[in-house]
Amino acid sequence: MQNFIFSNPTKIVFGEGQIKELANLVPANARVLVTYGGGSIKKNGVYNQVVQALEGKTWFEFGGIEPNPHYETLMKAVELVKKEKIDFLLPVGGGSVIDGTKLIAAAVDFDGEPWDIMAKNQAFHSALPIGCVLTLPATGTESNGNSVITRASTQEKLAFGSPLVYPRFAILDPTTTYSLPPRQIANGVVDAFVHIMEQYLTYPVDAKVQDRFAEGLLMTLIEEGPRALKEPTNYQVRANVMWAATMALNGLIGVGVPQDWATHMIGHELTAMHGLDHAQTLSVVLPAVMQHQRAKKHGKLVQYGRRVWGLMQSNEEELIDAAIAATRQFFEQMGNPTTLSGYGVGRESIPKLVDMLVKHDLLALGEHGVITPEASREILELAA
Repeated sequence: MQNFIFSNPTKIVFGEGQIKELANLVPANARVLVTYGGGSIKKNGVYNQVVQALEGKTWFEFGGIEPNPHYETLMKAVELVKKEKIDFLLPVGGGSVIDGTKLIAAAVDFDGEPWDIMAKNQAFHSALPIGCVLTLPATGTESNGNSVITRASTQEKLAFGSPLVYPRFAILDPTTTYSLPPRQIANGVVDAFVHIMEQYLTYPVDAKVQDRFAEGLLMTLIEEGPRALKEPTNYQVRANVMWAATMALNGLIGVGVPQDWATHMIGHELTAMHGLDHAQTLSVVLPAVMQHQRAKKHGKLVQYGRRVWGLMQSNEEELIDAAIAATRQFFEQMGNPTTLSGYGVGRESIPKLVDMLVKHDLLALGEHGVITPEASREILELAA
């Protein structure tokens, strides 16, 4: 196991009816900006719960943050924050709303063009405090310092991370997910699954605790993901999916182990260029990465096949084939095709996708740094 330092400062407030705790969690004298997406929280009762919990506090709202939050939209929110002297941010929604609000928090006092936080890895030294109400379990952003932002004008999707944008608290009420459409449920489960895989499916370093945690989370999503589609108001199913998605990327299973993230980096370019949902790109790219990198991931692929899928083949190459096939089948079962053609994306897009990876200096991806632009092209060809 590799050396590590682990700290996660986010207070998790979990369970039905917990939105009322905003009354105690949000500082009494704060000037609060509630951020949200397309307005679904006003249809499913979440907005009303938030309004009730914030009674007596000074607050404003900013809606319309897109899936794959647009930089251009977020800069409008920054203007509102400055105008109204906001000093606390409260995103209410899924990962895109929370990710976007993290950039708002970082951008308010940033000296320069905030896009450079992502594009040039420019450091920022302060951020507004954030709390959040999660309504779509998927990204894990509710308890980490990561964010991914899209610049619509240039078709770029880039990430940043900082301890300064960890939410102070996250309210997770599984009942807020009951009204999600099947596509969002599927995307959330797949996103969480691939987050785990990016930290688990590398090479063995005898990190038994992290491996067993990861395998348990994967098996939970395999069991409960399809049930979430079939039983949309089963509280226990939704609770397990919600908590698994948070645990997938709160840092715990990633400490002391090598990590990959090639699937995400390639997938971001697919979203930026073709508008595919984030999890749809992961469904396409991960099986292709598994196939392309099977020799370097051999030990963990065998372990994954045996422990997670219960495969018994004595021939390890056949077992790996079966493990990759089982992964594809799971994504398909959730409703996510696992090829580019399944989303209407042709092979002719591959050169431009590789060009964008080069533009963003993504030249040595994967846990070994061996996924070059040429290897990325081969992976995309396998995914076609």
